[in-house]
Amino acid sequence: MPLPFLTADRDLETHDAESAALPHDEPDHWRRPYRPGPWRVGAAAVLLLLASFVLLSAMITAMAGSLPGAAACSVVAALMIALALRLLRVGVWVSAQGLRQVNLLRTTTEPWSAIATVRTLQQPVRWLGLPRTVQGQALIVERRQGEPLRALLTDHNGDFLSRPEAFERAADVLEAWEAEYRH
Repeated sequence: MPLPFLTADRDLETHDAESAALPHDEPDHWRRPYRPGPWRVGAAAVLLLLASFVLLSAMITAMAGSLPGAAACSVVAALMIALALRLLRVGVWVSAQGLRQVNLLRTTTEPWSAIATVRTLQQPVRWLGLPRTVQGQALIVERRQGEPLRALLTDHNGDFLSRPEAFERAADVLEAWEAEYRH
């Protein structure tokens, strides 16, 4: 089920690729220029399913009369829901202000003026974020000063594994944002 409200892909169906290199209505709003991949959505769905079972156990525990146990189960379920929602937000977000890399525990934002280049490289990349590396493509952001950001996107991460066309489209859109807004 496509979720067009999560991404900038909602305009791809109405415009052809050449007339709308930057599919956006309001460039000042942060948006993800690609859809979350099936691995990421599936992991979040499993976490939400487990959270529902934990909430059910909290309700059963509360009915049995153990309020501290029910509270502990509720807290665990709330943490699982928060983790699932954060997992869905992980990725690259862009706006006219800059580029934002959202990770599970931290977020890095770079203004377009601080970015030297955005380009795709062939290099060893992590497979689904695990320590195992395979040869693949990575979208790299080089800063004007300081160290480059870690790879923004790879063709083997949770959003693009077995979807090379989606990776190419996302890389092209991110490079187009960089070309339009970098000063």
